Amino acid sequence: MHSRLRQWRTDTAGCGHRNHLNNAGAALMPNPVVEAMHAHLELERNIGGYEAADVCAAQIEHSYDDIAALLGASAHNVALVANATAGFVQALSTIDFRRGDTIITSRCDYASNQIQYLALQRRHEVSVVHAADLPEGGVDSESVRNLLRRQRARLVAISWVPSNSGLVQDIAAVGQVCEEFEVPYLVDACQAVGQIPIDVSCLHCDYLSFTARKFLRGPRGMGGMYASDRALERGDYPLYVDMRGARWIGDGEIQVEPGARRFEDWEFPYALVLGLGAAVRYALEVGSETAQARAWALAAQVRSGLKGIPGVRVLDRGRQCCAIVTAAIRGWNAPDIVRALRERGINTSASLREVGVLDFDDKGVESAVRISPHYYNTEEEIEQLTGAMAELASIHRKAFATMRDRP
Repeated sequence: MHSRLRQWRTDTAGCGHRNHLNNAGAALMPNPVVEAMHAHLELERNIGGYEAADVCAAQIEHSYDDIAALLGASAHNVALVANATAGFVQALSTIDFRRGDTIITSRCDYASNQIQYLALQRRHEVSVVHAADLPEGGVDSESVRNLLRRQRARLVAISWVPSNSGLVQDIAAVGQVCEEFEVPYLVDACQAVGQIPIDVSCLHCDYLSFTARKFLRGPRGMGGMYASDRALERGDYPLYVDMRGARWIGDGEIQVEPGARRFEDWEFPYALVLGLGAAVRYALEVGSETAQARAWALAAQVRSGLKGIPGVRVLDRGRQCCAIVTAAIRGWNAPDIVRALRERGINTSASLREVGVLDFDDKGVESAVRISPHYYNTEEEIEQLTGAMAELASIHRKAFATMRDRP
């Protein structure tokens, strides 16, 4: 492992001068990803954008095969999109919602998804219902089953790993329930791909969306989605299907693409597509199981270290926690913690109540610092982080003690 870790860090330029614990935001890209994008941009500069795409057609096509291998799918089921939210919206738009329909989701779902559901509620008068959590946290699949018995549900949609928590939701159990009731099931895997081994056949989902920039270590502005054979055979296609997703074959007639590429737009940033392909190949070489085991062990080290610091509260719940750690320091707002850590050469990010209203209200916090290690981080970097958090916590304790002792 030591030799592999050295190689991963050698491949990652930022490791030389930064303690990057913000992989749930945007991970540091390895050299092969950056080199793939630079090479294509150079080609576009020299021969033209259309011509460069033609020259690299085989490499572009190979990216679909690599993504399919990462997801346990077929290239026929893979589409490239701008980001996880774009893929999520494309899937969401396949459903012709009617007044009185219900969308079932969880209490710890991504903010953009919740906003989209509420926009649909305003426009189409659908109901948005949140399934109950298990006592230890995470969506209760039996609650989903009970809701499906009572509601006219058109969709169940769950975030596998919420953006604002280290929680890992049992999406496979929910998928089994959806399959039983023959209700379309959409999984947001934005924070899962790259840190959790995936076999979509075990998830029982109709759709799954993901991004390149997070634990997959790809470029910003690129993502992908999976559409099941069941969804494709059902004839699903997006509300605003593009000329890449369908052909105009006659007056008043279109022909939808047979595979998942019906969800794609014609215009692509091909440098980013090739960067995504390189990131997926790098992830396959590392191995999903290896990435998960190391990243989750480092996150467990973070939680253990933070729990021993007076004034620090670890906020993660659930039967299973991943490589995202959320915490609060008494007397500090999370954005201020992030700035203070960044001054010390440590990258983290802040989550505010608006990104997870129900979850944050349940925990009684307004903000949380999000710490997200990955397999290329070191135990020493985790110790640096916990030491810095202890320092910040002590600053508040000393300030509070000074104020208390004033006459």
